[in-house]
Amino acid sequence: MTDKRYPIGKYQPQPFSEQQLKDWIDEIRLLPTDLERAITNMDEAQLNTPYREGGWKIKQVVHHVADSHMNAYCRFRLGLTEINPVICAYDEKAWAELIDYETIPVNVSITLLHALHIRWVAVLVNIEPEQWERTVFHPQQQKQISLWNLLGTYAWHGKHHLAHVLLV
Repeated sequence: MTDKRYPIGKYQPQPFSEQQLKDWIDEIRLLPTDLERAITNMDEAQLNTPYREGGWKIKQVVHHVADSHMNAYCRFRLGLTEINPVICAYDEKAWAELIDYETIPVNVSITLLHALHIRWVAVLVNIEPEQWERTVFHPQQQKQISLWNLLGTYAWHGKHHLAHVLLV
């Protein structure tokens, strides 16, 4: 591995298939448990260790995944209930510098992820094939993103940050 920023590589869009759908939903379903297992035996020093020079501390990564996936859940709900809604963009780096990332124990975000992913998967498994073509508009990227590509992005996102945690 040469680039610790992208330990599993960058996200590559995939064409729709039932198998890919199952795989991505399974990745979303399993992420909270996988992330919890990855940090279970970490002490405070390890949680305060950046996964790479100049990178976030492990506890920042865990809190970021919770924040990001809360946004993802809302983006899916908007995409399913509105016509090409503009989704809320946010400054993830600024969020990672807020005090709660430093003071709230990581198990709070792990607990949040378990509950959130149960809700999210309940929505995902009930999306009809044609609904995967629905879109949201990302104002920072200035582009429409299909729910299908959003699913792939977030399945990748979870594995991406899990790999960061496993680097420590």
